[in-house]
Amino acid sequence: MAGPKTNRIGLPVTDYRGVSSTLCKGCGHDVISNTLTTALYEMGVEPWRVAKMSGIGCSSKTPAYFLGPAWGFNSVHGRMPSVATGALLANRTLIGLGVSGDGDTASIGIGQFVHMVRRNVPFLYVVENNGVYGLTKGQFSATADEGSRLKDGTVNDFAPIDICTLALELGATFVARAFSADRKQLIEILKAAIAHEGFAVIDVMSPCVTFNNHVGSTRSYDYGRNHEGPIHEFGFVPAWDHPEVGGGGEDTFDVPMPDGGTIRVQRVGRAHDPRDKGAALRLLHEDAESPEYLTGVFYVRAGKPPLPQFLKMVEEPLATLPEARVRPTRETLAEINESYR
Repeated sequence: MAGPKTNRIGLPVTDYRGVSSTLCKGCGHDVISNTLTTALYEMGVEPWRVAKMSGIGCSSKTPAYFLGPAWGFNSVHGRMPSVATGALLANRTLIGLGVSGDGDTASIGIGQFVHMVRRNVPFLYVVENNGVYGLTKGQFSATADEGSRLKDGTVNDFAPIDICTLALELGATFVARAFSADRKQLIEILKAAIAHEGFAVIDVMSPCVTFNNHVGSTRSYDYGRNHEGPIHEFGFVPAWDHPEVGGGGEDTFDVPMPDGGTIRVQRVGRAHDPRDKGAALRLLHEDAESPEYLTGVFYVRAGKPPLPQFLKMVEEPLATLPEARVRPTRETLAEINESYR
């Protein structure tokens, strides 16, 4: 009798799952967890090398629902970026993956998010964006669209913080937006982000079925289906599939990734090249004035050194260096002190 189907490193998909979800039935966050499970499995990521991070909120519960064998840390509200940065500097062999929410990222944690972006920490940052604080009964979050309505009719009068625009302005090297109900697109974006070397942020519209899935909401399933505007047909070909890089006609082109994989882009409606940062910013600024909800990869930059490389850190993880290599001798300290005289 044949055993279970395995991926390229010989692991079954069950090794990429976590515990059963306790979120509301139909929550967009569960779709993201399931899609992450599939993407990590198909990419052949070693679960025991992944460091899963989160803050506080409904979204921050979700790392428990995928990749059970991985390392995990549920940090203080809004403080995931600093905890993750420390972990990845202490052990640069870890694969950093964080799940946060629109409140955890764009409100209490925005200061930490800003510095993680500009430092190009090698980290996949998934924002499960539902426009409300689902854990505290559905108040508007900082990403809620101006004019959006709560169930009780309350209208949001404040302009939203756009996570993709903010990340792009600060120097993020991979910026994308997706809709949890568009799983076909989401899985391809996740695979490309996993292969990326540097900071990758994916802002995922993830409807809250309890507090923000009604008429008048701009984060509902119906609104997303009626207003999603993919900026391209997007696919990712991993390195082991031996992609033939080299264009595909006027409307199709390839973007090679450092690991040997390839992003394949087919223009649909908009002639957007994700390697053009200026064009990405213009596209996002135009989108801010439109009811359309643009999705896809806005920007990708390969080759910018991630933080450990920028700091010229040794290849061996700091966490495993013996004391003799990290603690200077008395003689060395004396020489250092003398050099300041």
